[in-house]
Amino acid sequence: MDRPTAVIEYETILLGRHIHQTGRPRHSGARLDHGDHLVLSRLQAEGPMSVGQLSDAFGLDAATLNRQTAALLRCGLAERIPDEKGGLARKLRITEDGARRLDEARAEIVAGLDRAMAGWAPEDVAAFGSYLRRLNGDIEDLTGRPWPHG
Repeated sequence: MDRPTAVIEYETILLGRHIHQTGRPRHSGARLDHGDHLVLSRLQAEGPMSVGQLSDAFGLDAATLNRQTAALLRCGLAERIPDEKGGLARKLRITEDGARRLDEARAEIVAGLDRAMAGWAPEDVAAFGSYLRRLNGDIEDLTGRPWPHG
């Protein structure tokens, strides 16, 4: 890996793989998968969205998002509601159970990151978070797909 960006590419792949392993063990059964986590996060941050809006936000085709959201609906993590502006498309909204499960998953991931980074100086953790936010913002600017940041 002769370029720093090649290192970043590889390490972010690993980070994406590891991040959900820092919480409770996989066999606990209540774990959200990565795709569910992303869709629920977007619905929680932005409020109700149609499949078309989610498709635009993620840059995925509607068929893929229909399959993914159907699973969320079956599990009771999201629900269909009428468009509040009277449009024909129904929107998806995170349910109370979906929000609770997402909040639990996030808390587990944060606790795992706290354990993994326990030996880091607090200013290093803050700087790393700042760099990740900056990188994500720059990528969002390039792709035209902004993500709500909290």
